Amino acid sequence: MAQSSTESVVWLTQEAYDRLGAELEHLKGPGRVEISRRIADAREEGDLRENGGYHAAREEQSKTESRIRQLEDMLSRASVGDTPVNDGTVDAGMEVTVRFAGESETETFLLGAREVMALDDSVEVGVYSPQSPLGSAVIGKRPGDTATFTAPNGKTVGVEIVDAKPFVA
Repeated sequence: MAQSSTESVVWLTQEAYDRLGAELEHLKGPGRVEISRRIADAREEGDLRENGGYHAAREEQSKTESRIRQLEDMLSRASVGDTPVNDGTVDAGMEVTVRFAGESETETFLLGAREVMALDDSVEVGVYSPQSPLGSAVIGKRPGDTATFTAPNGKTVGVEIVDAKPFVA
């Protein structure tokens, strides 16, 4: 099934967009130069079949090139906006706390892109895309509102919005 253009959009704040752009520039410039230097140094050590340093540097190069492609794709699809207004209304870029029907515990998540979370490893919160079933059900809701959505397993799930505030990484 083809994605619509709104499903392929990556919602980012200007700050997140700038940080991802800076990471991309670093990887394409100094990052590539450093890996190339390590590969060249390892080649000078001799037999490449048994050269652990060479193979590690080539693997790192592969991961770096993959991350470059990922960032280029993400930034090309980015819709950049301001940090959401702190009025309690659920929107992309918000940290949302919900209670699922029949549960007493709450769950807090970022309504946005996983890539934003990659910017700060110290933050431990789940991420739901605004286009996901849960994400699309809660957008525009406020604390106290309820919504339902169809889970990937086909079940209808009810959820109550407990809190919504701008996400701060």
